[in-house]
Amino acid sequence: METLSLLGGGFAAALSPENLLWAFVGVLLGTAVGVLPGLGSAMAVALLLPVTFKLDPTGAFIMFTAVYYGGLFGDSTTSILMNTPGNSSAIATAIEGHRMALKGRASQALATSAIGAFTGAVVATTVVAFFSKVIIDIALRFGPAEYLALAVLAFVATSAVVAQSMVRGLIALSIGLAIAMVGIDAQSGAARFTLGVPSLFEGISVVTVTVGLLALGEVLHVVSRVHRGGGVGDKLITGTGTPWLSGRDLRRAIPAWIRGLGFGLPFGAIPAGGSEIPTFLAYGTERKLSQLRARRGKRPDEFGDGAIEGVAAPESAASATAGTAMGALLGLGLPTSATAAIMLAAFQQYGMQPGPLLFERNADLVWALLASLFVGSVMLLILNLPFAPLWAKLLLIPRRYLYAGITGFAALGVYAASYSITDLWLLIILGLLGFMMRRYEIPVAPVLIAVILGPLAETELRRALAIGQGDVGVLFAGPITIGIYAVLVAAVALVAFLRIRARARSREARREETVDAG
Repeated sequence: METLSLLGGGFAAALSPENLLWAFVGVLLGTAVGVLPGLGSAMAVALLLPVTFKLDPTGAFIMFTAVYYGGLFGDSTTSILMNTPGNSSAIATAIEGHRMALKGRASQALATSAIGAFTGAVVATTVVAFFSKVIIDIALRFGPAEYLALAVLAFVATSAVVAQSMVRGLIALSIGLAIAMVGIDAQSGAARFTLGVPSLFEGISVVTVTVGLLALGEVLHVVSRVHRGGGVGDKLITGTGTPWLSGRDLRRAIPAWIRGLGFGLPFGAIPAGGSEIPTFLAYGTERKLSQLRARRGKRPDEFGDGAIEGVAAPESAASATAGTAMGALLGLGLPTSATAAIMLAAFQQYGMQPGPLLFERNADLVWALLASLFVGSVMLLILNLPFAPLWAKLLLIPRRYLYAGITGFAALGVYAASYSITDLWLLIILGLLGFMMRRYEIPVAPVLIAVILGPLAETELRRALAIGQGDVGVLFAGPITIGIYAVLVAAVALVAFLRIRARARSREARREETVDAG
């Protein structure tokens, strides 16, 4: 009852005209910057920091969180319509969402994304409001060995599940780890792989890597096919249909939304690099379930041809992760994503330190902020669900203009993040790398996961070995680490078994075709 009373007071503050205005501005701004590659929610919050110093703290943080949630939908919009995710968290959505758009179901894909984001946000915020103490207790159980195990699980999962070829997946993972190694070693202070360039001492920005591999790499790939019947200026994708999902779509999407929540809720409370891991795990699970249903003859496997489950589950997982990430930030002072880290800096600039004491010293702000998450989620659904066909009409713009705009915004976003010419050169180099990876069918996702989690894995490995005085056994000592590695071994064994069986069936089918031909 105490929680309901506190939340009621939070709604009274969040529903004031001034705070409603800030929430509305944040949702619009977040969606807008999310649509533009390179200008994600983290960058939008960072750029808003100096502007909001004169605002009331409650209004400022309501706008920040609205930008955060709005950016998630904007990222997915670009992924679905143009196959250029604004941030790495939207890559999983792009895989099936863009294929739905190619089939003329862009409006339905955007509606699935909006409802999934709303579902994830509402459920996650409810969990944070009523179970914040439990979330804090779970997060406190993670030590260096547990964080390392989680990173290893992410590395192997993206290499084995997302990638069609494990060899290509490992190549992509190696590329990402190599990029993550560039810069000053945080513990020894030694410069690594910087080639003597001072601008590289702080490493290669995740924004630069994401925009270069995804946005610019996609542009170069499209341009390279301009004379092959698949490039700029060819037949345009049309966003036909209504934004409302049919009964068949809902029957398929609702279970996927629920399963996505199961991945997103726990990952938001631990520093695992944001929503990249749960979105890919949710996508991989839906893909395996679809294959299983196809083998049982229940329904054809539509993954690779625009399966709605491949949009619903990652969107629900990403939004749920964002919600519980706010719980970890407020209750523990633990930023589990780039945007959360910037918001932590904002709290500190207002003279507040997120953590257990924040709920006591600044209870009015905390509960108004939690209430605003509900309000912002409703605003996001109202603004975006009816206008899904309007977003889909972006596809009526000739592709040469779209991709020229993407290139310009990508360069602007990367330069605005650091005002460094070096980053623009890196953008070009990484764009060429992204183009070559597409050319040779090397997946991009493992690269991004390695870049984001590589520094975390290295730091936690050193910390764990220091605690164990060099004893490797400390990495497998706790029940949580044992559980994570057990899941990892089981997943790898299952994937290997399924692929071996698929190859055996393929060889048998070829032999039967040869016999029939003879």
